[in-house]
Amino acid sequence: MTAPTPAPTPAQLAAIPAERLPALLQAMPKAELHLHIEGSLEPERIFALAQRNGVSLPYASVEALRAAYAFTDLQSFLDIYYAGASVLLTEQDFHDMAWDYLLKAQADHVVHVEMFFDPQTHTARGVPFEVVVRGLKSACDRAERELGVSAALIMCFLRHLSEDEALQTLDEALPFRELFIGVGLDSSERGHPPEKFARVFARCRDLGLHLVAHAGEEGPPAYIESALDVLRVERIDHGVRCLEDAALVARLAREGVPLTVCPLSNVKLCVFPDLAQHNLPALLAAGLKVTVNSDDPAYFGGYVNQNYLAIFAALPLGAAAAYTLARNSLEASFVSEARKAEWVEGLNRVFRGFAQASAS
Repeated sequence: MTAPTPAPTPAQLAAIPAERLPALLQAMPKAELHLHIEGSLEPERIFALAQRNGVSLPYASVEALRAAYAFTDLQSFLDIYYAGASVLLTEQDFHDMAWDYLLKAQADHVVHVEMFFDPQTHTARGVPFEVVVRGLKSACDRAERELGVSAALIMCFLRHLSEDEALQTLDEALPFRELFIGVGLDSSERGHPPEKFARVFARCRDLGLHLVAHAGEEGPPAYIESALDVLRVERIDHGVRCLEDAALVARLAREGVPLTVCPLSNVKLCVFPDLAQHNLPALLAAGLKVTVNSDDPAYFGGYVNQNYLAIFAALPLGAAAAYTLARNSLEASFVSEARKAEWVEGLNRVFRGFAQASAS
């Protein structure tokens, strides 16, 4: 049996020159852990589905729809996001949307994705839960077979709706429990603290589901604390405002809580004025388990590799940071330790290969 490829040494990482970083960022295997599948719905696909399903859109063309993507905050984005989702009606629609994304994921060397989906966005329009989840799961299964991309589903509750509605959604989901691996909490953060959903998350925990929640993007650091203490989540989605609370930062580092950071999304939604002022280097320097993700790539200007390329172009980050971010994403995935080890070894091979090529 061949010995596993060890991690690259600090000297090997330092030897990879800055001009090789873009190629390295694109080639390295990575996981995407913060991806709203409805947010991958490109304008071209929206118009194709609208035509297929006879849905009327308030935009005259693909160009007019894309021009509307000038967001001032999370809510201004959500208004257009929900309008775009209105074209999704059949199992085939959900399959096609997810398949479009999964092809891009394969091209970006994403080996594993845990995609969020928002059933309430669709059931409120009369689309049955089964249609949503079976369409998405069929695309995930197909990606494993045909693309070699591992894909799993995390069902999110919309936090601007009531907890009773979330509990009702959970009841609708339970007959299909084997088709998704966890639950999350998304939508408007302001005014909707995590503890609003204490009962439904407790029930999901009893069911053995993985738990994640959006916190600390527009909401305060206290929302991160209540997501951890009340909801007992395993990962924090976003979490960039944690740096406002030193004790919280120390806790996140000590407990190794992963943060699924979305750089282009943060700028598009005015969390940061530009990428050069993003706090990703400070998060890494604090020893936090940061990952890079695309959030809603069709709306925010880029899939996961574009997020990596943009943040590394804007900030003083090198190969060591790239390795840490990619490894964090693999290790924070909800998969077996054996699968993580396999992916990490692949990551080690890529980095050692770049280091050797740079030394020769």
